Amino acid sequence: MRASAAFPGGVYAITPDTADTEHLLTQVEYALAGGIAAVQYRDKSGDVARRHAQASELVALCRQYGVPLIVNDDLRLADLVDADGVHLGRDDGSLTEARIILGPEKFIGASCYQSLDLARAAQAAGADYVAFGSFFASPTKPAAPRAALELLREATAAIHVPLVAIGGITLANAAQLIDAGADAIAVLSALFDAPDIRAAARDFNQLFATESEQ
Repeated sequence: MRASAAFPGGVYAITPDTADTEHLLTQVEYALAGGIAAVQYRDKSGDVARRHAQASELVALCRQYGVPLIVNDDLRLADLVDADGVHLGRDDGSLTEARIILGPEKFIGASCYQSLDLARAAQAAGADYVAFGSFFASPTKPAAPRAALELLREATAAIHVPLVAIGGITLANAAQLIDAGADAIAVLSALFDAPDIRAAARDFNQLFATESEQ
């Protein structure tokens, strides 16, 4: 799918854990209708059958909208369901191995936490984007160490693949991340817990439109 294109900037939706696959698909479709740029399937349940079924359904749904579906932390699952890529943390396996298995046209993202050195290494290993965080207190990972806005500013000069910001991002604080250099913002609670998911996606997208006009 990548065909040497850059990972898309904008709203990068991260799915909530749920056993209710129908509800999950409905939520993600609302977000897609709101114009999100990418979806990351994240499920820490350990239920192999559920994860395979949900990821497969999400790949099909996202393709209807022309939006990439990235699998979090599970290279084997990403390969099995023909996802558009995988996102790997520090302990989730080799970026080089992921590229060999998934091939040149799939996206590979890397969590770089608060480290520019990790981002440099990920870029050198062929990552299509790097993610920094957590920038704010996150309901998903409340104890995660914080990244500073200055890290994004430094990364814009040192890193040449898209920068993704993650961690506690809301409509109230996202603009400062975009202004500091984030190409994409990864959101979970602020999107999927919103009373109107489609409207929330549009509101986040408007932040990028506003930045491009400045």
